[in-house]
Amino acid sequence: MFKKALFLFLFLSCSLLLWSQNKKPVSIIFDSDMGPDYDDVGAITLLHAFADSDDIKILATMASTKYDCVACVLDVFNTYFNRADIPIGVPKGNALTLRDWQHWTDTLIAKYPHRIKSNAEAEDAVELYRKILSQQPSRSVTIVTVGFLTNLSNLLKSDPDKYSSLNGKELVSQKVKHLICMAGKFPEGFEFNVDKDIPASQNVYSSWPTKILFSGFEIGMKIKVGLPLINDDKIQNSPVKDVFRISIPLSKEDSAGRMSWDETAVLVAVKGFEPYYTLQYGGIKVADDGKDSWDPNETMQAYLVEAEPHEKVQTLIDKLIMHQPVKK
Repeated sequence: MFKKALFLFLFLSCSLLLWSQNKKPVSIIFDSDMGPDYDDVGAITLLHAFADSDDIKILATMASTKYDCVACVLDVFNTYFNRADIPIGVPKGNALTLRDWQHWTDTLIAKYPHRIKSNAEAEDAVELYRKILSQQPSRSVTIVTVGFLTNLSNLLKSDPDKYSSLNGKELVSQKVKHLICMAGKFPEGFEFNVDKDIPASQNVYSSWPTKILFSGFEIGMKIKVGLPLINDDKIQNSPVKDVFRISIPLSKEDSAGRMSWDETAVLVAVKGFEPYYTLQYGGIKVADDGKDSWDPNETMQAYLVEAEPHEKVQTLIDKLIMHQPVKK
């Protein structure tokens, strides 16, 4: 009996070890407006925290806006977290130029190291998407978008090029596993990321060929983070802390912490939606005025529905945005 129990224990231990060794990191492309709000900062911090724990591999960081030196801001965070080699894409055609009113982007660019000195030094976002996707295994890439849908709409409309003989929609269908969006207000309403580039939102949500998961406005609005970070005296010379330190005192609505829309999208992209959320399946519809509604008869899309008290996710995100760089 003892030998059988010992054999079973060793067998299970070896199986678990092999499973953990064979578990591959999730390949993620992160697409962000990186301002005007600063939950993008929390989101990119979560991204690097998960990369440091080998949960993910960051393939690229994309800007969905093109305000002056947005590429520099992305580069500040990638450099701070010891991943200065991550490719950065910026839209080179028509795109929004919205940026933060608290001027934290200016502070970061002036204070912290970054190799990119202007948007001109970054790659064209659509070309970078096509290059990276063409190099990945089939159905292996998760795209996390926490900004406008400008880049993804242009990607869908892109033609074959030197990287792939497939058009944009075909390339996405072949290479992308999931699209995770911080966008929409459910079951209906107006939401910033959707209605600031309505044609792009309509194109993506009606034409995207893979599954889409939404973290809607109603999810992140309850989750308020940042106070433990700015009150931690051990964390110094951190661009993440600087952003929350600068911005939280400037708005009464942030007195309990900043709402965490974008962080939730990264969290579920990496860790899954359970146990914190369930899913409502269907499909988003975007009207010409930007209002979104939900069609329960569709099957390729879903939005998060709260299943656990939001304070549990709040505690988790507060911990993750305090993540410090890991020396390579």
